[in-house]
Amino acid sequence: MLNALKLELDQRKVDGLLRQRRLLDSPQAEYIVANDKKYLSFCSNDYLGLANHPKLIAAMQAAAGDSGVGSGASNLITGHHRYHDELEKKLAKFVELPAALVFSTGYMANIGVLGALVGRGDAIFADRLNHACLNDGGYYSLAEFNRFAHNDVTALEKLLKASTAKHKLITADAVFSMDGDIAPIPEYLALCERYDAYLYIDDAHGFGVLGAHGKGSLSHFNLASPRIIYMATLGKAAGVAGAFVAGEQVVIDYLIQKANSYVYSTPAPPALSATLAESVNLIESGDDLRAHLQHLIATLKQNLHLKKWQCLPSATAVQPLVIGNNHTALALSEYLQKQGILVPAIRPPTVPVNTARLRISLSAAHSENDVLKLAAMLNQAESELA
Repeated sequence: MLNALKLELDQRKVDGLLRQRRLLDSPQAEYIVANDKKYLSFCSNDYLGLANHPKLIAAMQAAAGDSGVGSGASNLITGHHRYHDELEKKLAKFVELPAALVFSTGYMANIGVLGALVGRGDAIFADRLNHACLNDGGYYSLAEFNRFAHNDVTALEKLLKASTAKHKLITADAVFSMDGDIAPIPEYLALCERYDAYLYIDDAHGFGVLGAHGKGSLSHFNLASPRIIYMATLGKAAGVAGAFVAGEQVVIDYLIQKANSYVYSTPAPPALSATLAESVNLIESGDDLRAHLQHLIATLKQNLHLKKWQCLPSATAVQPLVIGNNHTALALSEYLQKQGILVPAIRPPTVPVNTARLRISLSAAHSENDVLKLAAMLNQAESELA
């Protein structure tokens, strides 16, 4: 077995698919220290620049002194601290849904929710570009798993119309992490009403950024329905860690009983929930941060003058630059790194074959000059590498 593992790793290297970790020696910010060097970073999902915010650091320190550093038991024993409970209530109120439940990670949320709500005899309908954790949750649920072409409402309707499943659940990212585009959520909700289905939205990259005061994709589209089950992560725009699921009270009550990744896990330390409660306050009052982020997105687009590489039409903080070839994408990432700029190269299987790309993540922590520097280096790199 060990020999087979080595052969597979060697082949990944030949194919330009070998992934490597960087060693970070600084807080997450627009400038970081990685592998003992300082870089201008466009790698982070910290879209509002909150991961190193002094108010959050102070909240974490105070809460750790008050509640300790570990939860000590699963939620249904003695691990559900008042800080966890207060955060759940605050998140539900913020996204304007009846109730919420906090999970340790987005991956655990998606696996737990899908496994609890659907099973044998039911059906999931998933966008083909959904994040891996949505796909894994669908597979583990044992429900019939149907995938439809990206954002293709017509294809989805055909599948729903033909389905005889007892329960039907549509699953989709709100903002797609590798393309930066937004799902047609209103059209999906209309299909749910027509075909007696429910809609599970993963708003990992929209929460904190989209909608009124950063309330997320449902607010962005002004949607409300008991058929919606909403998930968002808390380690991206919120700047800390974890995830939550929100929806009707009966859904949350059921997940407390049946979501295995919740029932059988020790929750994150209470201090994280206290910190996140302060993060929600910063998100709600962060309209200036979101306006600055939109300015940076427009600045990047206006100053990229590329002829061979394609910047996908994203209006979000995720700005994908499609290169195509794995080795060229890696070469471009390394070229920028030599100039003191970090932008990750994303390759299959994360994205389809022949669509390797640089995933540019913009943050409100960046300055206009930071973005202008990146655009200039990309323009220069195309003339040398493409």
